[in-house]
Amino acid sequence: MQVLTKNLGRVDIDSFKSARQAILPIEMRIKSRAKITLDNGQNAGFILPRGGLIRGGDVLASDDGDKVLVLAASEMVSTIEAKDSFSLMRAAYHLGNRHVPLELSAYYVRYAHDNVLDEMIRGMGLDVTVDFHPFEPEAGAYQQTGHHHHG
Repeated sequence: MQVLTKNLGRVDIDSFKSARQAILPIEMRIKSRAKITLDNGQNAGFILPRGGLIRGGDVLASDDGDKVLVLAASEMVSTIEAKDSFSLMRAAYHLGNRHVPLELSAYYVRYAHDNVLDEMIRGMGLDVTVDFHPFEPEAGAYQQTGHHHHG
């Protein structure tokens, strides 16, 4: 089994289309050790430093130079879009107060779908859309990541 030990960070995905790929949900991308299955059916694993975060578009490499492109899997998420930034900040505050991992942008707040949280947000007078998207939450103050983006 191939063991990936380095996260080389983000790459231009188009230039890496021919590379082997692993499509992983966020629950796998927050781990430092895991067994995974690549798009060609091959089993692999990664052993990375603790506290890291694997983003969609990151390349993991083995000690012998093999590389695997990680793509973020589409997951069921709830997205809040508001008419004003204060409403988004207020929603983010209340979700953060519940220690909910959030993906933030200037236009929306996104979290892993949860009916109870959706109702709380609707109770604040905001609309929530449930759909499938890659989920890229903030790394958090205690997770290390040298790269981050918002789509």
